[in-house]
Amino acid sequence: MADQSVVSVVALEVTAGKETDFLSLAGQLQAMVRKKGYGTNQLLQDGSHPRRYYDIRIWRNAETAALAAADNEIEDLLQYLTKNLRATPLVDVAWAVEIGLATAGPWLERRSNGAERRVSDIGWQDGNRRVGSDRRTAAQRTAADKEQDLVAAARFARERALAAFSDFKVGAAIETAEGRIITGCNLENSTYGLTMCAERVAVFKALSEGHRVFTRIAVVADTDQATTPCGACRQILWEFGGNLEVILANLRGVTSRHELKALLPHPFDARFIE
Repeated sequence: MADQSVVSVVALEVTAGKETDFLSLAGQLQAMVRKKGYGTNQLLQDGSHPRRYYDIRIWRNAETAALAAADNEIEDLLQYLTKNLRATPLVDVAWAVEIGLATAGPWLERRSNGAERRVSDIGWQDGNRRVGSDRRTAAQRTAADKEQDLVAAARFARERALAAFSDFKVGAAIETAEGRIITGCNLENSTYGLTMCAERVAVFKALSEGHRVFTRIAVVADTDQATTPCGACRQILWEFGGNLEVILANLRGVTSRHELKALLPHPFDARFIE
């Protein structure tokens, strides 16, 4: 891969009983990505969670990543995939490698947990170890890469929106100070006042999982102009996130970036009730 390769890792939790369908569709997606020349897909299984998989997408560059995101055939396959999933958080590449993942799927080599796994240091003969500038080093992920992951997570979450009344689907992804990404989608209710926006779903999920410090949030909708958070969401974001960076995007890419204080210049917060 070239230095400009774009990498994203999506954690997928498969619904019980849907593993066969999921693996079949994932294999079709891998083949399609390769055939179209966008890059490669690898599916890894979490050894401690049998129904959790990590979809590693390595696009040739930002342009092919954008082309893949706009590809209707790939979009259709992703929608079919989501029907077999229970949860879709997005994780950082370094974290995915750190926790130790085993490859999975009939189209990939599976590493055994038994005798085939290397369990001791076999050592190196003198002169065979790379040192200094000759050592292989992994490509460093940039801020742009991480922003693209955040937007991709929000775009993926949007597909799970329940918007039967408005048909206006929104996805959100909030990033914690530790680099974890928590997603949310809008959930409509026949009692309209109980409808929950994607931004608040993401914030409440993150808070319920113990996260308390956030850096930015991405919001994705299928609109030409930027779709900003509503007033209630801006207030919730300020209450629990302070002056977050707010990244607004549509299905083609980022449309604008804002500081939350620009979207909510006069917030009500604890200063008024202390």
